[in-house]
Amino acid sequence: MSNRIEDLEIYNLSEVFADKIWFLVMQWDFFAKDTIGKQLVRSSDSIGANIAEGFGRYHYKENKNFCYFSRGSIIETKGWLKKAKTRGLIDDDTFLLSLQLLETIHIKLNTYIKFIGNVTKTSNNV
Repeated sequence: MSNRIEDLEIYNLSEVFADKIWFLVMQWDFFAKDTIGKQLVRSSDSIGANIAEGFGRYHYKENKNFCYFSRGSIIETKGWLKKAKTRGLIDDDTFLLSLQLLETIHIKLNTYIKFIGNVTKTSNNV
């Protein structure tokens, strides 16, 4: 595995997603930005931030823990997207495309967590 976070696909996907959310929220009025917008941006940014922090940790177990935090941020982001749709801040297409990308990130994050677990088992057996 590379020692550069930029080489990690799940990190890159999460950053692209967070940037899309940022530019979406920047179009909203002040009240929407200040309430749902800030929460949506923070939870979206947290996905990649936790992946990066875990990646930089020395022990695989710590990396996995930060990936679990990231997974929690994915679920939180889904909740904020649902609120944004319900409250008329995003249309159905934007909502569905965002959920689809989040689902891809979620699946790839689970795969990465399994990979980390396999590396841990392998290194313990050596």
